[in-house]
Amino acid sequence: MNLFFQQIINGLTLGSIYGLVALGLTLVYGILHVPNFAHGALYMVGAFMSYFFMVDLGVHYWIAMAGSAAVVAILAVLCERLVFHPLRNSPPIHDKIAAIGILLFLEAVVQMFWGSDFRRMSSPFTGILNFDGLIIPEQRLLIIVGAFVLVFALQLFLRKTMTGATIIAMAQSREGAFLVGIDANRVAMMTFAISGALAAIAATLYAPINLVYPAMGHLVIMKAFVIIIIGGMGSIPGAIVGGMIIGFAEALGGFYISTDYKDIIAFGLLVVILSIRPQGLFAKGAH
Repeated sequence: MNLFFQQIINGLTLGSIYGLVALGLTLVYGILHVPNFAHGALYMVGAFMSYFFMVDLGVHYWIAMAGSAAVVAILAVLCERLVFHPLRNSPPIHDKIAAIGILLFLEAVVQMFWGSDFRRMSSPFTGILNFDGLIIPEQRLLIIVGAFVLVFALQLFLRKTMTGATIIAMAQSREGAFLVGIDANRVAMMTFAISGALAAIAATLYAPINLVYPAMGHLVIMKAFVIIIIGGMGSIPGAIVGGMIIGFAEALGGFYISTDYKDIIAFGLLVVILSIRPQGLFAKGAH
């Protein structure tokens, strides 16, 4: 039974990371209708910035995480201002091509500074918790707790603040938001900043139990897109539930079937769920 609960912890860990990445992706899509393929590169940059702050500058893990979130948030806003905003009236394919261009550019910049080697990032949370034979590394527990705290904080921000209300208004009706005088540019920048910060925090949480390398965002962003399609494009609850579904499916499938197939499981689930419910599990729109 402990082996089963061990996989539950692994599933929660994966689901928390996937959910945080998908959350930023679905926020941008739900509000601006931009499928930001560069989001995986922002995730990767977040990991490298934390690595830089910790290893090269010698700062503490929490400060590195905050610094990385701030840098990637600014980078995401620059992407919105310099690339996506000028393309707002262009055919939709232009956004997608531009996003792929940003992805390739950021990967090239990171490789120029750090090379293509795999790097390992340390964490102060190296202890092991033992609950009657159930082994839980502190870093995995931090990921799970951190993800739930961030989701709760984001919901509070969207529900209880004026800025959050403007973001929800934009998601529900762009035309209506314009009519009541909401500043679309400000909302767009805020949304990209939140999206970038979430990606950086997710990368910093996951990096100590994974490796840091320039292509680390590829598989994560593919799964994030699977998650937001499963959960419903633009749905915040859908991103969280979808992330958990994929996380548990990978952990349990990898353990009980084979780890060779764990990355295929996400795409298999996508086919099954969309064949039953083509619009995804949740209705479109930020909730």
